[in-house]
Amino acid sequence: MFKAIVIVKRRQTILDPQGKAVEQGAKLLGFYNVKKTRIGKYIEFFVDIKDKSAAEKEVREYSEKLLCNPIMEDFEFTLEEVK
Repeated sequence: MFKAIVIVKRRQTILDPQGKAVEQGAKLLGFYNVKKTRIGKYIEFFVDIKDKSAAEKEVREYSEKLLCNPIMEDFEFTLEEVK
């Protein structure tokens, strides 16, 4: 079994309105040095497969088909074997 952590981020060329809103809030709180805030998603789950390459394939397909919008977002993931 493997624990997967997937990070989904908007592509750099896509406007991130949530990041802009957070950055404006930061300025209101006195954080004037904060720039280029981007907001992403952190997703954690387990894959009940013994073979690491099969687990990687499963996580990649799951991420591409369900967790991210391939037009606007990119993703990266890590796998950690759980005993």
